[in-house]
Amino acid sequence: MVHIDDAVSTGRRPSSQCSVERQSGGRSRAPPASPVKWIWFPGEQTEREDKMQTDTELQSDVLDELKWEPAVNAAHIGVSVKQGVITLSGHVPSYGEKYAAERAAERVYGVKAVANELDVKLPSSIKRTDGDIAAACVNAFTADYSVPEEKIKIVVRDGWVTLDGEVEWAYQKDAAERCIRHLTGVKGVGNSIKIKSRVSPGDVKGKIEAAFKRSAEIDARRISVETREGKVILHGNVRSWAERQEAQQAAWAAPGVSAVENDIRVTP
Repeated sequence: MVHIDDAVSTGRRPSSQCSVERQSGGRSRAPPASPVKWIWFPGEQTEREDKMQTDTELQSDVLDELKWEPAVNAAHIGVSVKQGVITLSGHVPSYGEKYAAERAAERVYGVKAVANELDVKLPSSIKRTDGDIAAACVNAFTADYSVPEEKIKIVVRDGWVTLDGEVEWAYQKDAAERCIRHLTGVKGVGNSIKIKSRVSPGDVKGKIEAAFKRSAEIDARRISVETREGKVILHGNVRSWAERQEAQQAAWAAPGVSAVENDIRVTP
């Protein structure tokens, strides 16, 4: 909430409800008590949008976000930046922490892309055989109602889990990966599950565009949608990597989407 004292410095102007009414006789009286309302005029920018971040500043912000994320031990992670592209290096004790570090970096304003080169080094005390990991994956699928376990094949090799098969919805594909991501002994997950397409491209395009307009996180005016036989292609520009990911997730949520090609550019 911006206070009245800040109006001059921000360049934003209060609505008429914030003005002082004049009574006859030259004396002024305050308007009825009500929340201060602000009118946002097109073309006005926040201080954050005006500021151009250097790679050094962005590196500092990413390091701070990694320290802030409770699922990550930032002491073992190195961060390098080149023209807004983040590279994470070092080692972590689990795939779950590697995933959390990547998501934390993507949340930072100004990040255009993330290259996750973190190496998962399991402590000797928690190493498991591929058979143990495969059994744990099956049990995790059974315990998660969102996962159609009978439609998914699991292959484990040297701690890396590969998922294959065919499901009807993107959320089922995502749920399969999510429920095994933090299992003990897992070093990585490859999700090759395919999605059936049962709706027309026109229906998919309309549903995705409507979802963008409903979203508080996405500026639908900056994104265009193209569909080709179950494949969705996104074009446009957004202000953050997080908004780019939000658009991709919204596209995947449409029924019958079998693939999403995200060509959206990040231009803070």
